[in-house]
Amino acid sequence: MPSGNLRKIFSSRCSDPQETDMAKAVWKGVVLAESDRTIIVEGNHYFPESSVKKEYLRASETHTVCPWKGTASYHHVEVNGERNADAAWYYPEPYHAAAQIKGRIAFWKGVSVEP
Repeated sequence: MPSGNLRKIFSSRCSDPQETDMAKAVWKGVVLAESDRTIIVEGNHYFPESSVKKEYLRASETHTVCPWKGTASYHHVEVNGERNADAAWYYPEPYHAAAQIKGRIAFWKGVSVEP
């Protein structure tokens, strides 16, 4: 975790996340997740894990590191035999500044998030 002034900058990014009205994540016409309790951080909707249809997720070995959120893990998204590699991510143990996104999954790489 960063210290000093950097900690303040990173903490402010997630200190007041926005909760949303109903949102759904869609890829190839299939709803992957739907919730009225997503949290928006840096423009990404983080869906509660319980609202995600896990039958469309496949394990990925990909991991990345964000200096203020921590280490992200990824899932491939598969719909009707088509794979969108690493299109979903989550932070299993986010840093304190990003604690609000623990237990939540976000999408990208062509997965649209719609109201």
